[in-house]
Amino acid sequence: MIAPPLGVDFGIQKGSGTAYETLFVQRGMRGDICFDFSLTVTENRNDVRPDFRGPFVQGPRAARFVYVDVGTYAGQDDTPWARRMKLPLDGLSWALLRQVADKPGSRLLARIPGTGKDGGPNCATVTPIGEWEVVTDERFGAR
Repeated sequence: MIAPPLGVDFGIQKGSGTAYETLFVQRGMRGDICFDFSLTVTENRNDVRPDFRGPFVQGPRAARFVYVDVGTYAGQDDTPWARRMKLPLDGLSWALLRQVADKPGSRLLARIPGTGKDGGPNCATVTPIGEWEVVTDERFGAR
């Protein structure tokens, strides 16, 4: 996440409805925020697109996405912000997923804007800045 507002918590939502938890919570400080988590992908004979699954995946098969919880949705008590960002997974093609599978130690990276037009945390559906890209552990900053 690029340039999130200072002092606001962000995390990845696991589960849905009222039975969810927010994982990998990070507070916006100076600089960017990076989340590292895994999704499962399956092939569906009736659809040529990848089908994502797992505890972080939301939405129906044709419109899967990941929620980034913001402020109180991320468990933060000392904030007026209560928002969610919806990161669609429809930009991920089989060709891109094969590149990751063929490169051990690589990941997919999407850069999303952390600050919205109102100056607060971004919310609603977010579009990656540029394209999803395959990055290596070294470039990603793996620990």
